[in-house]
Amino acid sequence: MTATDGSVATTATADPRFAAARQVADAVLLEGYVLYPYRASAAKNRLRWQFGVLVPPAWGPAHGEHACQRTEVLMEPRGDATLALELRFLHAQRRTVQRALDGGGFAEVDELHLADRVLVPWDEGTEEHVELTVPVAELTGEGITVPFTRPARDDIENVVGDDGRTAGRLVRRTEEIEGVLRLRAVELDGAYRVFRLTAVVENTSPWTPGPGPGSDAVAADREAALPRSLVAAHLLLGLDSGSFLSMTDPPEWAREAVAACENLHTWPVLAGEAGRADVVLSSPIILEDHPAIAPESAGAMYDATEIDEILALRTAALTDQEKREARGTDARAAAVIDLADSLPPEVLERLHGAVRSLREVTGPDGPEQITEIPDEEAVFRPDTPWWDPAGADTADPARDRITIDGAPVGPGSRVLLRPGPRRTDAQDLFLHGRAALVEAVLHDVDGGVHLAVTVEDDPGADIRREQGRFLYFQPDEVTLLEDA
Repeated sequence: MTATDGSVATTATADPRFAAARQVADAVLLEGYVLYPYRASAAKNRLRWQFGVLVPPAWGPAHGEHACQRTEVLMEPRGDATLALELRFLHAQRRTVQRALDGGGFAEVDELHLADRVLVPWDEGTEEHVELTVPVAELTGEGITVPFTRPARDDIENVVGDDGRTAGRLVRRTEEIEGVLRLRAVELDGAYRVFRLTAVVENTSPWTPGPGPGSDAVAADREAALPRSLVAAHLLLGLDSGSFLSMTDPPEWAREAVAACENLHTWPVLAGEAGRADVVLSSPIILEDHPAIAPESAGAMYDATEIDEILALRTAALTDQEKREARGTDARAAAVIDLADSLPPEVLERLHGAVRSLREVTGPDGPEQITEIPDEEAVFRPDTPWWDPAGADTADPARDRITIDGAPVGPGSRVLLRPGPRRTDAQDLFLHGRAALVEAVLHDVDGGVHLAVTVEDDPGADIRREQGRFLYFQPDEVTLLEDA
């Protein structure tokens, strides 16, 4: 077995089989890292690190967070197959800002104003990798255990002003992390040579929270626990000979064995190029097999809940002062600002939309034929617009009402959420049976009606309302509450 647990995997050591999957894995790693408007002062950037966080075991269970994640996947290795594995996560490091004093020395400050940016305290995320290569035969029996450690360290970066003199410095503190990776393969009974591979990632850091009751103490403990946590932890698995079985669409003979696999706080999917099955990405974000980044995306914007075009336009429209604050928040935020400011018109046009396939109907009752078109020809430009934005629009979301079960429903109505089975967003399904307040009635250009709502007892409802970030349901997915 060969293993590497250096802080960052270089291109030379990274397994080439993971190249196609790495772009999606990077999106998993940095999902929600910094959100629009990319400033540390923004409310939604104050509660961070939400996906795949493995906290120290002394803190997690009592507060609903986890110290480990477990991946189980079926594989069909051939001959003396070798498994390559890469554990990837972010290590949060706390950055404080100090201003240079006239008489010498430094003093900690909340802001340090420079010509191009405003530096503020912030938790940065550094990429960490644990890599190993091991023959599948060594994983049978008791399997293997690979401990890893990231030491504590302090780094100081001097900041120079426009006059060439030291204006201050950034002090970064990184806490120690300890963890362990456990691998085991068990051959299953049956007509095929199939193994169940189990990969457990666990935070074993000995840190314990300080005393103090109350929600404030819990929040403070989490702030202290995060620098000792594995953030956005996920795995890349690869076989040099053989293949993995899809966990979402397995062959009929393997369905029972797939259903018996236990995946905790992560989900494995086939990754890499379509048609191949030698790479798996096990992610804390639920994905489909062979996920891919849209080819139109010009760069990472760290907010997959938004549309690149909207983010690019809104980012470019930030004021100069807002851009200075974003640039001072994080280097990745600064890169987003520079990207939005430099996108040429033809790139923005590509972000506006693409057609992946066209469906041609041969007649009113005839069969449908789907015609695939290449990505380079995917931009659809009709001769005439299908919607006239200059046309009369009588919709008024703040006053419009619709009829549900014979009663008018509009802004201010209380409804019960009953999302139907056609919903693809698992988060919406968790809201089944919750009461919500209708904020607006929206009509789309196709004649559809959508209710914008906020969930009652949601502590972030005021922020959602202020920013216009509502949840949307169709009229047949709600029922009017009797006391409305």
